[in-house]
Amino acid sequence: MTKEIIIAGFGGQGVVSSGIILGYAGLIEDKHVTFFPSYGAEMRGGTANCSVVISSEPVASPIVANPDIVVIMNEPSLARFEPTVKPQGLLFFNQTLITSRPKRKDITPIPVEANAIAEELGQGRIANMVMLGVMAKKTGLLKIETLKKAQRKRFIKADEEQLSLNDKALERGYALL
Repeated sequence: MTKEIIIAGFGGQGVVSSGIILGYAGLIEDKHVTFFPSYGAEMRGGTANCSVVISSEPVASPIVANPDIVVIMNEPSLARFEPTVKPQGLLFFNQTLITSRPKRKDITPIPVEANAIAEELGQGRIANMVMLGVMAKKTGLLKIETLKKAQRKRFIKADEEQLSLNDKALERGYALL
């Protein structure tokens, strides 16, 4: 079992952190993992995306051209990455910030009110954690408890209040489906 994932959005939306968390979670679950980030010219506000491969077998390359799963946080990324999703693939998109809708009929679009839920929890910047929770539930690729452990490895300097808020965001996303 190999799953190729792309996460995309603006810098500052937790795109790269999401990829790192998925990578850590895969390692915690004894899977083979690659992670490959890509940034635009600016960090905050510029484009960002990352590729993650999680597999039960060794992974030959971190490059993902046609992902099984795409997580989209903003409008420009939907236009750029929707065409790359494998037929029958999953496209999770942040419906709060994206006004258009996926056009392809051979993929499964999954709208998520990620920013709205994150704001409801008290912090807009945790929308990425909501998306990871939804993805974990829909795909069964990683356990939510593993994602909670992995986010603590990623945000090692964060205080317990922030880590708990991240956990709540993961849980809310997981509970959506």
